[in-house]
Amino acid sequence: MNFTFHQLRIFLKVTEHQSVTKAAEELHLTQPGVSIQLKNFQSQFEIPLTQILSRRLIVTDFGHKIAESARLILEGADKIEEISMAFQGLLAGSLKVSIVSTGKYVMPFFLTGFLRQHPQVKLQMDVTNKAKVVQSVANNEVDFSLVSILPEELSTGSLSLMPNELYLVGNKDETFGEKKNPLSILEKLPLIFREQGSGTRLTMERFFSEHNLEVDTYLELTSNEAVKQAVIAGLGYSVLPLIGIREELMSGTLQIIPVRHFPIRSTWQLIWPEKKVKSPAAEKFLEYVETEKQRIISSRFNWYADFAAQHSSRFAASK
Repeated sequence: MNFTFHQLRIFLKVTEHQSVTKAAEELHLTQPGVSIQLKNFQSQFEIPLTQILSRRLIVTDFGHKIAESARLILEGADKIEEISMAFQGLLAGSLKVSIVSTGKYVMPFFLTGFLRQHPQVKLQMDVTNKAKVVQSVANNEVDFSLVSILPEELSTGSLSLMPNELYLVGNKDETFGEKKNPLSILEKLPLIFREQGSGTRLTMERFFSEHNLEVDTYLELTSNEAVKQAVIAGLGYSVLPLIGIREELMSGTLQIIPVRHFPIRSTWQLIWPEKKVKSPAAEKFLEYVETEKQRIISSRFNWYADFAAQHSSRFAASK
């Protein structure tokens, strides 16, 4: 056999996603390029690794076994690189992170400085919904995850990063004034929700339940960005994290609708499998975040506290 590490990585991604297209997207390769490498890898085995059923790619039992071995080989190769770099006084290896979709407005700022200090560390970051993020932690597939609601079903280590505040928002088509509306307004507005498994949706549903609100889902979309654009277009209203709507509030395409008991507050948390043995890169990253957290928040998110305080005081004065 004469397979390459490149082929192993491609095959592993194809098995994870059961899709050539999604594997190509994650690896930043063309779909034809991934297909060619997959074909070349398959040519070294007499037993099929994958098959197409009803136009869907299915990984065979043999393929799953090969994928498991491929993962071990690649982890071993990464370990060799880590050891080699360590003997040269350098930090290397991979840092695997999964984050909820809104976390894309937070996590990069905690990664940039660390990766600049340690350019040999390779970042693998998956942006998805809360259910899949929690699953990646449960399966011990990542070093760290970023969530705004701690998973109760898992034993994890955690480090609090910064506040997460959610507001009821709409576009500029209707005037609500600055006097705080009663919670019952949520039962009258056409509300746009994230899909099941989203952390934002879970936060909303818990809040509605705690306040005995009977709220109907007017529309359900699969990303905060899609929800935001739907609200801007006037399709309805939604509860969105402040961290992801700064530009729209400043430009006036969205408005915060004052409601009693808002904002809904949670905290961005960096979590990791409690019993996971951290790699040197993971250990150093955790040390970096613990040391640099306040500096990063002060320099990158100083607008956040000011914006939240400004709106809170304005609405409070209009009760």
